[in-house]
Amino acid sequence: MISYLQQLISTAPMNLISYADYISTALYHPEFGYYMKDKQKIGRNGDFITTSNISDIYGRLIAKWFSQVCERNEFNPVFCEIGAGNGRFARAFLEEWNKSIQTPIEYIIVESSPYHRKLQRELLSKDFSIIQVENLNELEAFEGMVFSNELFDALPVHVIEKVNGKLFEVMIGCQNEKLFEKRVPLSNAAIYSFLEDNQLHLNENQRLEVPLIMENMLKEISKTLLKGLVVTADYGYSNVEWMEPQRARGSLRGYYQHQMIDDVLLNPGEMDITTHIHFDSLIRKGEHVNLKLLSKLRQDEFLLKAGILKDLENHYDPNPFSVVSKRNRAIRSLIMPSGMSAYFQIVIQQKSLNFTENDLFSE
Repeated sequence: MISYLQQLISTAPMNLISYADYISTALYHPEFGYYMKDKQKIGRNGDFITTSNISDIYGRLIAKWFSQVCERNEFNPVFCEIGAGNGRFARAFLEEWNKSIQTPIEYIIVESSPYHRKLQRELLSKDFSIIQVENLNELEAFEGMVFSNELFDALPVHVIEKVNGKLFEVMIGCQNEKLFEKRVPLSNAAIYSFLEDNQLHLNENQRLEVPLIMENMLKEISKTLLKGLVVTADYGYSNVEWMEPQRARGSLRGYYQHQMIDDVLLNPGEMDITTHIHFDSLIRKGEHVNLKLLSKLRQDEFLLKAGILKDLENHYDPNPFSVVSKRNRAIRSLIMPSGMSAYFQIVIQQKSLNFTENDLFSE
């Protein structure tokens, strides 16, 4: 990977590439990219964990909630998951659907990683009928729901910084096979537009990630979805929160064997790279492509509204080592204020619908 990056940088203007180009290469290069490699990334033996890997409760609840949305609103049962990882969410979802709903469903997985596509086929293909594609543009436009969990936080971002009252873009160079940062005066018009649209004014020495590619992803989603809902589960900040002093150095981080790495230039291609997303921009850019905000809830609030406590009440068991008790503990971990869900938001957008939040949840 480092040899490839060195060659890429040596042919770039000023022998520098943007952080967005670096992250894109480190994560998504067909041969060397972290997500593309034949290597476990999610779970105890990987580098990070997701909500669906804590328990199957999450996938099963989303299945029941989606079926209720379909039933109450005569909604088309087509479910498209973008970035399905090892497939555990999809399996939990489809197991619950087949068990308690038992109506036809079209389950689509959009997955760019060959390794993850292989894992998904191994986990799902024997028991379930799925459609698996590499990119959204391979799909014909459909009506239904588009769901993603920790998708936008893995997209490449530019990095800018304010020094001595001036804005700079932080670029990446390479010397003697070692990567380094170099600030250059900000000249990217799209970044200036992003700051203006979001009314973001950096403080002195503040660093910020700018997700220009996020708008392209929203455009692709909207182009693929004729009519329906887009559900995004991710972590991030509002514009106001981005300006708080504790976020002055941005949020770009690496994760390797469940350890947080501050310097994402270390070991490119060997660790996950992630950043908190700009929720206000996600919502605003969504509006530009006909994805209208319907609801934004903290994940634990969403799970409660979707009826997670019904599973807790219906599965009480005094034996702390039973399967039921383990499931109850998993449910509590998803809704406790100190749990994982407190850091996530669920953004629900609609296209060509006139839903209210009441249409999403049973009373």
